[in-house]
Amino acid sequence: MTLLVAFTHWPALASLIESFYSTARPRRPARFVGTANYEQILADPVFWQAFSNNLLYAAGTIPVSIALAILMAVWVNDRIPGRTFARVAYFTPTVLPMIAVANIWLFFFTPGYGLLEQITGAFGLPSHNWLGSPETALAAVTVVAIWKEAGFFMIFYLAALQAIPPVLAEAASLEGASRWTFFRRVQFPLLMPTTLFVLINAVINAFRMIDQIIVMTRGGPDNATTLVLFYIYQVGFSFWDTAYAAALTVVLLALLGLVAFVQYGILERRVHYR
Repeated sequence: MTLLVAFTHWPALASLIESFYSTARPRRPARFVGTANYEQILADPVFWQAFSNNLLYAAGTIPVSIALAILMAVWVNDRIPGRTFARVAYFTPTVLPMIAVANIWLFFFTPGYGLLEQITGAFGLPSHNWLGSPETALAAVTVVAIWKEAGFFMIFYLAALQAIPPVLAEAASLEGASRWTFFRRVQFPLLMPTTLFVLINAVINAFRMIDQIIVMTRGGPDNATTLVLFYIYQVGFSFWDTAYAAALTVVLLALLGLVAFVQYGILERRVHYR
């Protein structure tokens, strides 16, 4: 509780308080400005572009990561040849630091001699600057996040699948249920507590991504990959407007809290704990 108060609750409250003040300068102390910072957010085109980018990023990473995690968990849960190797292979991206992952994929996307360029060149396709083009930069960053997160979510689904009593599979087999029917009618409903947990974490991860953006694109080109947290970082530590950054932080926290509330309100009704 002490750690939560010191590093979560108090910083959030301090950000809320600071968001109603101006940024202090050497010869101009902070003064109360009311909702001026929030009015600035409403008129800030870069924030709205970052917010729309974040929505697209979340829409691309969350469902695909969760779907891949379920597919991989069901696959490696069976008695297949090389099951241990497959589990390690799927989980390996998770243990790599995001900075290392971003640098690896930065080489993959490098125009001219990157791995992706070599593959597309083998098929006679023209060279393309994946991270330097506004049309493909955000999609390229999204692919990296999916590759990194799917294996992490797979661990939770694998643990949940192993907790399902084997007698349910035996009963379904005796009833003549197909593999798909057993998954849809038995396994997936029992995975709903895990899905709720994974979904909330996936949403939080989608809106707190920053290190990958710093390494791969720095928000470019032309803010095409600027996400909300990266924009907060820029405002607070590059432009040194801490009060406006605090207001942006409060908005982000409020949005995440609202999303979590909706998720619990909707998915909690479909959760089967027994």
